[in-house]
Amino acid sequence: MKPIAISCGEPAGIGPEIAVAAWAALRDEVPLIWIGDPRHLPAGTPFTQVRTAAEAAQTNSAHLPVLADDFGSGVIAGRPDPAHAKGVIRAIATGVDLVQTGQARALCTAPIHKAALIDGAAFAYPGHTEYLAALCGTEQVVMMLACDVLRVVPATIHIPLAKVPTRLTASLLRDTIQITDAALRCDFGIAKPRIAVAGLNPHAGEDGKMGREEIDLIIPVLNALRATGLDIRGPLSADTMFHATARAGYDAAVCMYHDQALIPIKTLDFSGGVNVTLGLPIIRTSPDHGTAFDIAGKGVADPTSMIAAIRMAAKMADARAD
Repeated sequence: MKPIAISCGEPAGIGPEIAVAAWAALRDEVPLIWIGDPRHLPAGTPFTQVRTAAEAAQTNSAHLPVLADDFGSGVIAGRPDPAHAKGVIRAIATGVDLVQTGQARALCTAPIHKAALIDGAAFAYPGHTEYLAALCGTEQVVMMLACDVLRVVPATIHIPLAKVPTRLTASLLRDTIQITDAALRCDFGIAKPRIAVAGLNPHAGEDGKMGREEIDLIIPVLNALRATGLDIRGPLSADTMFHATARAGYDAAVCMYHDQALIPIKTLDFSGGVNVTLGLPIIRTSPDHGTAFDIAGKGVADPTSMIAAIRMAAKMADARAD
């Protein structure tokens, strides 16, 4: 079986240690290959350097397969070094190449530190997702957060709340829902996806009494998509669509802004959430947390989200293969 590639992420963060912990938990379940400088792995990590992804699947499961890249120096936990920026970027690009060329099944990315990438390599992208889209030649991608009991997609992401009504356009909402529907079919094996769509305003606008975005923007988009055969519910009042009974009625929820989507999933499963990029030609997942410099190197980082991200990547790869 082809491995899942893990890019190292920011080496001064918790990425290397949660990758090793995830490998220890999954080494007899999912073949993996870690991309980065082996000097940045936790001390005592048993690893074997490999030249290709194919070698990783043949490596003794007691050793982590490493596709080594010399970053030029070691690392001090909790202290990002801009000198490592080009190596971090290379690791991501290598992971994408492995998947695009069929050498790996999927890519799981450890968290990066954007400031270090900008300072050390003039990184020109807002974040991981945009860089991955550029590497894959994809114009429109969508962020999904997923766990065992909920999948959520924010239509707008890292923008001030005051800007959401102007950024939320008919084309953005339409593309977000269509990409989500396609991914549920292709990557999650759901033949007839059911998508719930939240309103922007309290009570989904309550017939225009609490805002007109539902009437003027959201409802026309949903009606047009329903006419193409998509199973869409909404717009729904966001305060009543995330309890257990409501969640049983849909396969994913599309929300209008960041916190509307992320608060419910982080409340339901703070440690096990997975960040999935929809719309790419490759499978990419990531743990739903940052670099956690404050605990890096202390051996206390929780690998639950990384483990979940790898398992989800494997399931998505299986779904695409079917």
